[in-house]
Amino acid sequence: MVEAVRALVAQSFKGLTEEVKYGGILFCADIQFGGVFVYREHVSIEFSHGARITDPFGHLEGAGKGRRHIKLRSLDDIKSKKLAQYLLLAREAAIGA
Repeated sequence: MVEAVRALVAQSFKGLTEEVKYGGILFCADIQFGGVFVYREHVSIEFSHGARITDPFGHLEGAGKGRRHIKLRSLDDIKSKKLAQYLLLAREAAIGA
C-alpha cells in the first residue's frame, strides 16, 4: 500500500523529494506537505497543514491544531477516499501557511 501511495504522490507532483523521518516518509514538492506512516491496522497519510483544508469529501480525521490524516485500510481506499485530490489540497494548504 505504501508503494502505491508513493507512486501516486510522485505522479501528482514534479520535483517531488522524499525524506525518511519520524518513522515514515515525508513528501516535499517545493514545500513539505505530508507523509505516509505504517501502522499495524492501517497506513496513515498525514497532512502537515491539514487543519487548513476544507474537507470536501469528509475523509479527514484528527482534531489537532494543525495536522489531519486519512487512514487507508486497503488499496481500494486510495481511490475511494480520493487521496489524489487531498494531496493537491494538502500542498496548497502548506503553501498558504
